[in-house]
Amino acid sequence: MLLRILRRHLAPYRRTIGVIVALQLVGTIASLYLPTLNADIIDKGVVFGDTGYIVRIGGWMLAVSLLQISCTITAVYLGARTAMAFGRDLRSAVFHTVVSFSSKEVNRFGPASLITRNTNDVQQVQMLVVMSFTMLIAAPITMAGGLIMALREDVGLSWLVAAAVPLLGAAVAVIIRNMVPGFQAMQRRLDRVNQVMREQITGIRVIRAFVREPYETDRFEEANAALTDTAINVGRWMAAMFPIVFLVLNLSSVAVLWFGGLRIEAGAMQIGSLTAFLSYLIQILIAVMMSTFMLMMVPRAAVSADRIGDVLDTDPSVKPPTDGRTTTAGRGQLQFEGVGFTYAGAAHPVLGGIDLTARAGQTTAVIGSTGAGKSTLVNLIPRLYDATEGVVRVDGVDVRDFDLEALWSRIGLVPQRAYLFSGTIASNLRHGKPDATDDEMWEALRIAQADDFVLAMPDGLDSAVAQGGTNLSGGQRQRIAMARALIRRPEIYLFDDSFSALDVATDARLRAALAPVTADATVVIVSQRVATIVDADQIVVLDDGRVVGLGTHAELLDTCPTYVEIVESQRRAEAS
Repeated sequence: MLLRILRRHLAPYRRTIGVIVALQLVGTIASLYLPTLNADIIDKGVVFGDTGYIVRIGGWMLAVSLLQISCTITAVYLGARTAMAFGRDLRSAVFHTVVSFSSKEVNRFGPASLITRNTNDVQQVQMLVVMSFTMLIAAPITMAGGLIMALREDVGLSWLVAAAVPLLGAAVAVIIRNMVPGFQAMQRRLDRVNQVMREQITGIRVIRAFVREPYETDRFEEANAALTDTAINVGRWMAAMFPIVFLVLNLSSVAVLWFGGLRIEAGAMQIGSLTAFLSYLIQILIAVMMSTFMLMMVPRAAVSADRIGDVLDTDPSVKPPTDGRTTTAGRGQLQFEGVGFTYAGAAHPVLGGIDLTARAGQTTAVIGSTGAGKSTLVNLIPRLYDATEGVVRVDGVDVRDFDLEALWSRIGLVPQRAYLFSGTIASNLRHGKPDATDDEMWEALRIAQADDFVLAMPDGLDSAVAQGGTNLSGGQRQRIAMARALIRRPEIYLFDDSFSALDVATDARLRAALAPVTADATVVIVSQRVATIVDADQIVVLDDGRVVGLGTHAELLDTCPTYVEIVESQRRAEAS
């Protein structure tokens, strides 16, 4: 998976990568040439006292050094830019994939895990790319070139290279093999920490209301301790890496000086050649160390790439058609024909055998006990989920045959949990209509009974809204969400228990203001409060995912025991 992601997302930067490789090649060759020049200065200049030769070769060494520095700096700069661009593209790919997910895929991964995959996991792969451009490309060139240059200086000491490199490689292989499971566990534990923190931050009021701070503290400490223990275990292996590398490097240096000294004494080698051979051995082992460092990063990046690949390879269950419909002849009539729905992994269906028509110019209300499937029924219309049985139609066309943008543009959805985005009142309203004017926004707010409190805010439409609308009350959030749906003047209005946060008086005023605006539209209202839907043209009573009653309020009082039970229970609650 790691190689596939790298090939796919680095492909647009092939030319830049070619330049980086060329620069690293020139820079590495230049650095390998320096010890040979240094050996010449010692053997042909210092030994014979030839100052002119020393100055001339020293100047040549300076020029080679400047070339090496220039190539390395340029390569690192281009490598960093390319790696950052790669990370940007990969994050964008993950984001656009997640945006295409239906609720089914989002629930499968979990929001906390999706955030981690698009941040920490992408960062791990991006860091591997950065280090590859700065270190990994140069390492094999240094090892191969250093070996050739070392053999040019003295073949008799080559056995030291043959002994040191495999010894270092074997030690590193053992360490990396033990680190891979740790990296896999770390990413899972990081997901858990993010999940716990997200739940606690979101539900802080519930935690305080039920005095659950000690329990939640223990829960976080447990997740944090698991991550810490895993990181420490991996850290121990990482800590063992560099001492082993430097031990092999230093022992090799001592061996070169020892056996090289014997060869100089025997006249088989010159002092300059020994110095150059030692430099090449150190360069080879440092290249092995850099490769080791990269190999240490590869397992973690591979784990992260697998997690990213899981997201990128997931096909959304709600797929747009290849050539979707964009227009219809009608005005938004809804039809449910034998509709059923079962959540993935559930033993029983949530909905079954739903046959229903909601006509334009009428208000259709859906009521039922908790868990009856009311919200699920509404979610099938904009394809937040797809029906597992039967067909949902808009103006006689299966919603699965619609272009998704065209379908969504015809629907104004006010979800059960009103969610506002960080920004301003105006920016949230423009989610419904990007080019909305101030007059249109104020009109939508007036209909939604939200203009009074927005006017009372210091900056009016430009007043700040916190993430999720947490700086507003539940009723205020709900009315802003309604205004956001109203401003686009859709053909179909879906109010998913959207009146629950409103008091009875505001509820009545809002419904009265909605009547002329939605007169020609199809309106579906999900509610648990009978007073909200009593005037609906037709009321659908759901029980255990099936329609058990259909008619007006008066008709259902005579024909539907379930509806009568709901009405009586609310009357008793109001009386008490």
